[in-house]
Amino acid sequence: MEYQLRIYDVRLGEMDAWIDEWKHHVVPLRQAKGFEIVGAWSGVDERSFVWILGYDGDLATADDVYYGSPDRQRLDPDPARHIERGQHRMLRRVL
Repeated sequence: MEYQLRIYDVRLGEMDAWIDEWKHHVVPLRQAKGFEIVGAWSGVDERSFVWILGYDGDLATADDVYYGSPDRQRLDPDPARHIERGQHRMLRRVL
C-alpha cells in the first residue's frame, strides 16, 4: 500500500463548501477507483485541510488515471476551485 499526505490551503470562506463537495463527490469517486481515504482533518484556522490517501499499487499512476477519467472530468463545478494551494507528500508506514 502506498500513502500520500495531501495538504491544502482552502480559499477563505470556502471550507464548508469544499468539505461538502469533497465528501459527496471526491470521496465516493476515489473509493470507486480503488483508493482508500485513511482520514481527513480541517485546521482550526479554517483554511487548512489535510487528508491521507492510500492505494494498493502505484499511487501516482492510479492518480493520473483518476484525474483523466471521464467520471472525474464530469465533476462540474470542479471541487478543486476551492483550493488555493496544495502539497502532496508520499508517506511510508513506520508503525
